[in-house]
Amino acid sequence: MRTYSISSETLPEQPTLVARATLFVDEIGPWLGQAYQRIAEVIAGSDSYPIGPPFARYRMLDDDRFDIEAGFPIPAPVEGRGDVHASALPGGPAAITVHVGGYDEMEPAYEALASWVADHGGELAGDAWENYLTNPEEEPDPGSWRTEIVQPYRVG
Repeated sequence: MRTYSISSETLPEQPTLVARATLFVDEIGPWLGQAYQRIAEVIAGSDSYPIGPPFARYRMLDDDRFDIEAGFPIPAPVEGRGDVHASALPGGPAAITVHVGGYDEMEPAYEALASWVADHGGELAGDAWENYLTNPEEEPDPGSWRTEIVQPYRVG
């Protein structure tokens, strides 16, 4: 069984530029690549720039689909274009871990975060997000991919 090192940080609210979609799991990968490209084009046409890796935030819906918000953190809000718009990742306490491996192997990391929050007297507060620290186009081996998972929580 894999173990995860978990830290707790109080994060500031983070402006982002994002695209949103509601998708089945097999549609997510192709959509993410296209979404990041559209967002990068909007950023390039502004005075802004990414200040961190791409991220995606997932909310599971009742019909096996996910509501997805994907984008880049930026220093300050900028005007969007088309389906790309300004948003923000929430500030506050967050439990954080790094998963090494394929995206289809991350469930134990989410379980470890939920257990850590409960063990520390907290409760989950909103959807987690994934910061993609490894670019799969540059590192084709999924076993080497690093994904930071951030789970907001509140202390009970």
